Amino acid sequence: MLPRSRISPSLPSIAYQAVADDDDDKDADQSNNPGTLQDESISSEASDVDAEDLGVALTERDNTRILRKIDKVILSLLVWVYFLQILDKTILGYSAILGLPQDTHLTGNQYSIVGSVAPIAQLIWQPVSSLLIVKVPHRTLMPCLVFGWGLTQTLTPTCRSFPGLVLNRFLLGLFEAGCLPLFSLLTSQWYRRREQPLRVAAWYGTNGLATILAALLAFLLAPLPPPWPWQSLFLLTGVFTLLTVPLIRLRLPNDISSAPFLTPTERLQALERVRANQTGVGGNTKFQPSQAWEALNERKTYLFLALAFANNLGAQVTNTFGPLILGGIGAFPPRTTTLLNIPFGATQYAVIVAVAVLATRILYKSAALVAVMVPVLVGLAVLYIVPHDGRHTGGLVVGYYLLAFIFGGNALIVAWILANTGGQTKKAVVMGLYNAASAGGNVVGPLVFGDGTDGYKSGLRVTLGVFVAMVLVVGGSMEGGVGEGGLGGRGGLEDVTDGENDAFVYVY
Repeated sequence: MLPRSRISPSLPSIAYQAVADDDDDKDADQSNNPGTLQDESISSEASDVDAEDLGVALTERDNTRILRKIDKVILSLLVWVYFLQILDKTILGYSAILGLPQDTHLTGNQYSIVGSVAPIAQLIWQPVSSLLIVKVPHRTLMPCLVFGWGLTQTLTPTCRSFPGLVLNRFLLGLFEAGCLPLFSLLTSQWYRRREQPLRVAAWYGTNGLATILAALLAFLLAPLPPPWPWQSLFLLTGVFTLLTVPLIRLRLPNDISSAPFLTPTERLQALERVRANQTGVGGNTKFQPSQAWEALNERKTYLFLALAFANNLGAQVTNTFGPLILGGIGAFPPRTTTLLNIPFGATQYAVIVAVAVLATRILYKSAALVAVMVPVLVGLAVLYIVPHDGRHTGGLVVGYYLLAFIFGGNALIVAWILANTGGQTKKAVVMGLYNAASAGGNVVGPLVFGDGTDGYKSGLRVTLGVFVAMVLVVGGSMEGGVGEGGLGGRGGLEDVTDGENDAFVYVY
């Protein structure tokens, strides 16, 4: 499915082997230490590129120091803000067992529709989000998005009917539409390829932490008189989100070149760090139609979209219907059901981190993704086959917990996309399309489960079939070469796509 790995004809093959074997971490050392490759011509070439392009040396000590600074500022912001966004999404499922459907007079499949409205809004708004991510400086865009969804979340308790909830969730989806593409773009701009899976896992792993906190909050608020339990849940998370807005504005730089937490020399070194990615370093606010067109004409784009749709159909099942499914597989009161999701959240977090570590050790990302999907298939099969009669509660709970591996798949797909996409506009478009496909899965997920009169069997059957197809598609894509990184050069700094850059190497 992915293009064959390419090497620029002007680069000696020994240079490619050194980078592919040890990734881009050795790129800087090669440019400053002639003995690294045991080849004077290559060392001289790397040094010439360094002096001509940036005129800065980068040692391993420099790299470690700068990486620590970037983690402290950029990664900490991404982790906290993404945690808040997932928390805002997750609590809808808990509000269902705290009385929201009854207090807002929902009937039939109206709760399923409410759960699908935010993804529908993301799907509709995604082209605009992709444009905004390129055109609007990140230091301005992110605080605006966070303020919008925080205010919408805070106002949720004022909803008293189905139309009010639909409008509220639609606005929430509009503001959250740009979150994942923006976070992915920031990760690709600030980090080397081999560093990206763990950083994606760091912020995407907050899915599990948000599940844990949401479950604890729901447990603590459940004894309050109606309708305060679910209303307090939305109010608390909304206020937390709004208080974060000034912090983002103060701490987040637009790009590496304007980062106030780095010295002028460290900014040049930070640029040198990520040059070997060959995917650009951001800072360009011009939307380039040619890059968007390239993204739309590549087969790998649609492979990633299919994976995103399938995986997030399953993810939405756990977000929206997880507490309800748990409540239906045993004689659990609503308050106990919330606590059963705490181990699920812990499993989510552990799986995402473990998958990220696996992704840094296995060059074939497709093989890693298939391995992650196997436990999901087992979990869905258990939930579908085992009777929900109260006598098999233990096995059903274990089956449900296996669905946590779905979130490891999402983190791996995002890291896979980032490693294979170059160009500011192209990355924004591809990640926007990824988010649109994810939203499509999130729309379909709740709808296939209906009103639960059949014990959610029909929804589980559809989801199981989707994941079987997903494994077959990914398995069929495991072809071609493998490589990570490339020799520096101006292509690593300029806003060019992977298709335009002969030094780009694809990851399968």
